[in-house]
This record gives sequence, structure tokens and C-alpha cells, in this order.
Amino acid sequence: MILVNKKHRPALEELYERYIKLVYSFVFKFTNGNEDKSKEIVQLVFLKLWTTKSNHDPLKGNFVNWLLTITRNVCVDYIRKDSLHTQNNTELNHSWSSEIADPKNEIENRVNFSEVAEAKNKLNFSQKRLIDLLYWKGYSLTEIAKMENEPVGTIKSRLHQSLKQIKKHLEVRDL
Repeated sequence: MILVNKKHRPALEELYERYIKLVYSFVFKFTNGNEDKSKEIVQLVFLKLWTTKSNHDPLKGNFVNWLLTITRNVCVDYIRKDSLHTQNNTELNHSWSSEIADPKNEIENRVNFSEVAEAKNKLNFSQKRLIDLLYWKGYSLTEIAKMENEPVGTIKSRLHQSLKQIKKHLEVRDL
């Protein structure tokens, strides 16, 4: 992993050769035998090893266990984002059918969306990032706290303040 972190390609190839069967079989079981998803997730696992400064600490456990933990985390993230994407597509399909039935809703939704976008633009960078990560990218508050290297309580407080500001802006606009 030290060589992989130094972008030594043969080291990544060696890890791939040694552990591809193990990682693939783990992912295959995790995805209930979905071959396409399994292949994609395996790519994401090795891409994560290559692109992040992942460090295995031998004092904390066996390398294989560490690799499977990373694999599990990538699987969970993939499934969560995939289900969020599926849910958004389903909601989008439902909204299209309702828009056809009532054209006033489409106009109202567009006005509301632009008002919400305008309200969101009044937030500072960290507040906008939090809203995007939580509501549009599907991360949990705990995951966001880890990404931001801040306590969960701080993230919750920032979310509360952000939503309060958006609500205040929308109330002023009578939405």
C-alpha cells in the first residue's frame, strides 16, 4: 500500500492480481449476484485504493480484513447512491405524469425551485456544500462529519441554521 500511495502502478497490479477473486466474490454476494454491478463496484474499490491515500495499519488488523472493510464501504455507498438515483427517477416519472394532468403545477414547481435555489445561494460555502451532500448526493450526517473532519453535532447545527435561513428567505417571499 505504501507503493500504491506513491502511485507505483505495478504495486496496484500486484494487489489486483492477489485479491481480485476475493473482492469480486464478496461484491458478487453483496449485490445478490448482479454481475454488472459487481464489476463496477470492484473497479470502484481498486480505483479508491489508487486515488486516495488509504493506509493499512498492521497493528489494527490483517490486510485482507482491511481490504474487505473498504470493499464493504464502497458497496454500501454504491447501493445507497444507486437506490437514491432509482428513487429520484421514480419521483421524476411521477412528477411528469402529474405535470401533464395539471400544467399549473409545472409552473409552480419551477417558481418554487428557482426560489429555493435563490435562497440556497444566500448560504455560505460550507452550508451549501452540506445541503448538496445531504440532499442531492445522499450522504448521511455521520459521513459528512467524517468528510469535513468535524463533530456530528457541528454538522447538525450547521444544517439547522442552513434550513432556518432558507425557510426565512422563503417566508419573506411568501412561498
